Amino acid sequence: MNKKVCILTSVHPAFDTRIFHKQAKTLVKEGYAVTLIAQHDKDEIADGVRIVALPKPRNRFERMFLGAWRVLAKGISEKADIYHFHDPELLPVGVLLKLVTKAKVVYDVHENVKRDITTKSWLPKPARKPLSMIYRLTERLNLSVIDQVIIAEDSYIKDYQRYSNILVLRNYPLLSYIGEHPGVRTSRPTLVYLGGISKARGALELVRSIKLLKPRYENILLALVGQIYLTSLEEEIRELLQQFDLQDNICLAGQVKHEEIYDILLRCHLGMAVLHPTPNYIESLPTKLFEYMAAGLPVIASDFPVWKEIVEGNNCGLTVNALDPGEIARAVEYLLEHPEEASKMGGNGRKAVTEKYNWEAESQKLIAVYHDLLKGKQERQ
Repeated sequence: MNKKVCILTSVHPAFDTRIFHKQAKTLVKEGYAVTLIAQHDKDEIADGVRIVALPKPRNRFERMFLGAWRVLAKGISEKADIYHFHDPELLPVGVLLKLVTKAKVVYDVHENVKRDITTKSWLPKPARKPLSMIYRLTERLNLSVIDQVIIAEDSYIKDYQRYSNILVLRNYPLLSYIGEHPGVRTSRPTLVYLGGISKARGALELVRSIKLLKPRYENILLALVGQIYLTSLEEEIRELLQQFDLQDNICLAGQVKHEEIYDILLRCHLGMAVLHPTPNYIESLPTKLFEYMAAGLPVIASDFPVWKEIVEGNNCGLTVNALDPGEIARAVEYLLEHPEEASKMGGNGRKAVTEKYNWEAESQKLIAVYHDLLKGKQERQ
């Protein structure tokens, strides 16, 4: 009988790239019976993963409290051998699952939560630091019960040095979605930004850089591919498009399915990752950066030390001050005016992903840790 894995999230959608396309499908291929409890519109089986749908919460309060209890109830009924949860608000749920079911429990940390709390715009500023400290204490208490902690980036491994059960599982792109050859670029100079769209991720600086570039490149296009988190920001962007006469130069493409991402990237010329130097971004490993590289795009990225090491170390693009639209525009102009160098950079990035920055290689660590968890469980039975 196949060992049963139950993956749980109250925050992420069912087809989240890291959770579904990378981890769940990897485990299915290894012969595990995988159930995913996540926000979705119906129960179904997709690519061998059994999805148990959670209703979409009406607000953040409902998600964090009622949603967590729904996850717990559905999780207990699964009677899994391993429970793998992905949200900090599910820490108490993970502990209860451990105590009730005696199964192995894995906590997957996608970001530096303690640091991220201090930058949450929806939290009152005076409350951010105390809440971050409360989370730190809550996490410390709960992790003493958790069997395995997985973190997505090296930058916050220092926060978990007291624990011996830490695995860094980087969010590198899937080689299986990359064609053997780069695609055919459109004749129109096209820049792409992929991912959630916010002020802190450079949305307004990108718009202003296109304004600076348009006099020289009249038909330049910037595709913003992803969800705009705030209605007010979308309104602000649309006002700028009208003010700067950029309606034909900037496309708000919205979210797309994961399997469609590379089709879009392969038609573009430059990949943009100009995130602001906030505490949660400055040491991060942005998935979009590696996805651009995988598609053979030269990248223009923020000049954070970690990012510079990747971009300049692999000679796959340029780094800039993300707060300066003029510097962003000059980097774009340089690459558009030096197509042979840009093409070489794109090839370097693609080679780097093929050789080292890919999920297929990284996934072997997930497979190994699952094997060890189940081996330990069997030895104690």
